[in-house]
Amino acid sequence: MNPLHNKHRLTIQILTGMGVGLVVGLLCNFLIEGTEGLGSFVQAYVVEGLFRLVGQAFLSLLQVLVVPLVFVSLVCGTAALDDVRKLGRIGARTIFLYLLTTALAISVALGAGVLIGPGKGFGLSTQTTFVAGTPPSLVDVLIGIFPKNITSSMASGNMLQIIVFAVLLGLALTLCKEPGKRLLAIFNDLNEVIMKLVWIVMLIAPYGVFGLIAGTFATQGFGAFGPLMKYFLLVLGVLLLHALVTYPLLLKALAGLNPVRFINKLREVQIFAFSTASSNATIPVTLNTLENNLGVRNSVASFTVPLGATINMDGTAIMQGVATVFIAQAYGLGLDFTDYLMVIITATLASIGTAGVPGVGLIMLSMVLKQVGLPVEGIGLIIGIDRLLDMVRTAVNVTGDSAVSCIVAKREGELDMDIYNRPLRELDAEEA
Repeated sequence: MNPLHNKHRLTIQILTGMGVGLVVGLLCNFLIEGTEGLGSFVQAYVVEGLFRLVGQAFLSLLQVLVVPLVFVSLVCGTAALDDVRKLGRIGARTIFLYLLTTALAISVALGAGVLIGPGKGFGLSTQTTFVAGTPPSLVDVLIGIFPKNITSSMASGNMLQIIVFAVLLGLALTLCKEPGKRLLAIFNDLNEVIMKLVWIVMLIAPYGVFGLIAGTFATQGFGAFGPLMKYFLLVLGVLLLHALVTYPLLLKALAGLNPVRFINKLREVQIFAFSTASSNATIPVTLNTLENNLGVRNSVASFTVPLGATINMDGTAIMQGVATVFIAQAYGLGLDFTDYLMVIITATLASIGTAGVPGVGLIMLSMVLKQVGLPVEGIGLIIGIDRLLDMVRTAVNVTGDSAVSCIVAKREGELDMDIYNRPLRELDAEEA
């Protein structure tokens, strides 16, 4: 049976893998910290050996599907639109909504940070420093959207360049009439084959999730959370608020959609994003869920999802907002209204062109801190617990990608309301 069609069973298996991975990971962390000889063995052969092999193999298999899936799916979706003006409307609405939700996310995060004060009275005892890379200028980012060599773009996984080329190729197929129809049929067949590859990879998903979660908790444990619990809980709270309140309100207000249906059907995507901490690696699962469970047609989903994985960083923006206030308070430095406004603008624009890969939020944070004159070495205070927060904010990012996709599809008449409103168990029964 196709695991992509049996959502309920697959979700239970993945949750089981996460739960078992959490318990086993914490047990390994206890052995590593508490026993010298056995701890070294567990660290070398279990954590760095078995867990890393299983987890990274699964993650690599997901990532290898991203470029062909995005490219082929987007070519098919663009060619199916027929109307170039419609593609322009979809693009404008999508980018506007992504930037809007990111600005909202960081604004709420800054407000929560000022109100709660996670860094007040914090004793700076860490000597850890963070060496920030030099961020590209906005002009360089915009120039980098356009591909010079599509083979090189695909090899490096540059999503924006792949999107631009795929859209242009899809438009060319539409304009070429009969030759375009013949080539489009080949792309449609390729799309079916790639989705079958996704199905094959999904067979090992519970084991891959186990390896990723076990490795993370074996390395992190819970020891790093004590001094930073207030910061951790505040970031976590704002992330949950954005995912469970902001997105549902936007779905209802802008598209009249039932947010409960949306959240219920998106849990598998959120689980995958949490376990991989990579929006890009989650693209195959996100596309499949939007099209088959939420009724978003491929002509919209194939454009909005890969674009969202690249420029929609709401979860990362929340971390940046709270972390900026936390670092300022920890160092006893004040920020005025202009500084807060600059943080909102910088973080929103910085999300454009940032890769959807694990750990990228810290690079973006260094850019924000530099902009408002805060010490970049303050990142060393939070870097120890960032991995787990990275997992949660990635789940928020893909939730935002999916919400915007549904809103845009509804506004463009590209949302099948029968599929959207149908309970998940009925969809499972039909596809079984």
